[in-house]
Amino acid sequence: MRLAFLLQDLQLSGGVGVVVQHARALATTHGHDVTLVLTHAQEQEPWEFEGLAHLHVEGLAEARAQHFDIAISTWWETTFSLFELQADRYASFVQSLEDRFYSYGAPERNLSALTQGLPVAVITEARWIVDTLAQLRPQTPVRFVRNGIDKDVFASPRTLDVRRDGPLRIVVEGNPDVWFKGVREAVRAVGHMTEPRHLTVVTGAPSTFESSVPDAVVGPLSQRELARLYADSDVVLKHSRVEGMYGPPLEGFHMGATVVTTPVTGHEEYVEHGWNGLVVDWDDERGTARQLDLLARDRRLLHFLRTNALATARSWPSWEQAGTFMAAALAAIQRAPAPVADGARQLLADARVELELHRGHILERDTLRRYARVAALVRRLPGAQRLLGARRHPLARRLLRPLRPLARRVLR
Repeated sequence: MRLAFLLQDLQLSGGVGVVVQHARALATTHGHDVTLVLTHAQEQEPWEFEGLAHLHVEGLAEARAQHFDIAISTWWETTFSLFELQADRYASFVQSLEDRFYSYGAPERNLSALTQGLPVAVITEARWIVDTLAQLRPQTPVRFVRNGIDKDVFASPRTLDVRRDGPLRIVVEGNPDVWFKGVREAVRAVGHMTEPRHLTVVTGAPSTFESSVPDAVVGPLSQRELARLYADSDVVLKHSRVEGMYGPPLEGFHMGATVVTTPVTGHEEYVEHGWNGLVVDWDDERGTARQLDLLARDRRLLHFLRTNALATARSWPSWEQAGTFMAAALAAIQRAPAPVADGARQLLADARVELELHRGHILERDTLRRYARVAALVRRLPGAQRLLGARRHPLARRLLRPLRPLARRVLR
């Protein structure tokens, strides 16, 4: 089959990494012709994902001139370009319900939810998404394809070392500026610990993260560098509020680390409280610290959780195995009748225009609010009311008239 996966970019992120791994397995193991179609102009060099050498990478303009058996969107904004490609079938690879990434009132929130109703086949990576979409779209079959793990990179040890002493070694991974990743909350929780610990924060921009709690701030790291870090660690700490099926704790499992996590969507795919990890409450940083202190004191419990985490990892599929399930899902989509997609392209074009208009209105509103706040502060200054009254004098009006064009430009 000729397949096209639509991506916004090839920068470092978990979602892009999942798509690249599936595409690589489809190309190398199953012999499909796979193209990664970038829907936006790229300002940065692509991240060096392993497996890109086996794939075609093209812009949208080049891809429009080709014909594909299946074109697959991988993020809600890439659906705007999906129907611009010539394909026999259209599908969406859903890694989360993406409206949850935006706050209430954000223009992207409603629009990303709208794309969930497009007339396309659906593939997803988590059972909770399967269950949710089955209720939202009961007429559309949702195919479940579990994410794999690169067993060569995250090569599990044959035996697990017993760590009887030393500080509890903790890893917090993610972008601290993305609110739903909960990186800052996780770091604060570690700061409440009373037992000896060593905290490493992994982020793509370490120089911008300021906190006295971490012992080390590193990144961006390659997958092999990350695997070595997990192998030297005891616990992966995650305070995420939104996830599809998050990979870092599972990668840690493969290297002999356990997890302390919030009950975020997707954790139930492999985390079992008290067996291979610990699940803590939302917004309870001190409670999280107590669980971490428990692991630092009770090395028998720590080793029990790490041992079971490693057993969970050994039963998890590799990317080659996951690619087999993805190939089967795509073959089923190709065999099934194509959904009626009349008007979908125009709908998405209209929605994109509405999004840009909404963004412009929000920018205008925020600018006016900032101006109003500045004006209110000026009015409180000593003598401000007398000065504002003086500007109504005829002489003052004549003197200020030449400054009006400059004032308009400043306000704009």
